[in-house]
Amino acid sequence: MELRKLPAIAVLSDNVTVIEKEGIQIVRVIHDKAEAGISLHGGHVLWFKPAGQEDVIWLSEKAEFNTAKAFRGGIPVCWPWFGTIASPSHGFARTSQWYIVEHRETEDGVIVCLGLEENEESLAIWPNAFEARLYVEVSEKLKVTLDVTNTDDKEWKFSGALHTYLNIADVRESVTTGMGGEFVDKLQDGQVTQGGSELQLTDTVDRVYTQPEAVIEVSDPKYSRTITVTNNGHNSAVIWNPWEAGAKAMGDMADNGYETMLCVESTWNADSLEEGKALQPGDSHQLVTEIAVK
Repeated sequence: MELRKLPAIAVLSDNVTVIEKEGIQIVRVIHDKAEAGISLHGGHVLWFKPAGQEDVIWLSEKAEFNTAKAFRGGIPVCWPWFGTIASPSHGFARTSQWYIVEHRETEDGVIVCLGLEENEESLAIWPNAFEARLYVEVSEKLKVTLDVTNTDDKEWKFSGALHTYLNIADVRESVTTGMGGEFVDKLQDGQVTQGGSELQLTDTVDRVYTQPEAVIEVSDPKYSRTITVTNNGHNSAVIWNPWEAGAKAMGDMADNGYETMLCVESTWNADSLEEGKALQPGDSHQLVTEIAVK
């Protein structure tokens, strides 16, 4: 049975139910304005489909429902670090068990809030007390806010990303603008490079754009739409596509999976944990991405 049509194991409201696949619980939102799914494993948005539109978020057809790892696709929550600057890669939030804090419904949509705090496992990896809240606002647009608070008695530093996989009909025909001209090229040993104002893919791309504009636009001509990505609380935007060789090397992506996805990520990037964003006891920071179709 298709994932989003699984029977409900709990009904939270007219618009919000909980379904389960292979032991992983997913908050399913069905509203007049849009549908979405948010896994409690990883606080991971799995799908978002505005009414009358194609899906906006890409999820691999070979995504593994396994609590030991993150899903391939959706919006992984990379925190309290992004990348391979510590272990596990991209932090522990994307493989942690989150819980439902609250959900609210209006005529315009649904807001689901998930929570995560430090526990024995997280403290063994990263010895800091924290409170994380993930707000997923499902309406004609999708807004995801990662709100983290330092509940410790000492300063700690972090980096992170909302690692959004966009669903594109044909990535070869897609043009991205608004990412800015300067990027760190992860395929060239982190070389700082000047690029153009438009990006059209012909091969693997793994870039940290250091001066993104407020809005990044991704054209999706075969679906007759443009996807806009508006980020806040970030210092950079990551654009990534593994292309053919990368897709073939991944067990949880079809060989041609790269053809229909593009990652455009709201990112607080740092080269090490020590160079991350500092947060004082009691202070909070919000990392935000808002995705819309026009």
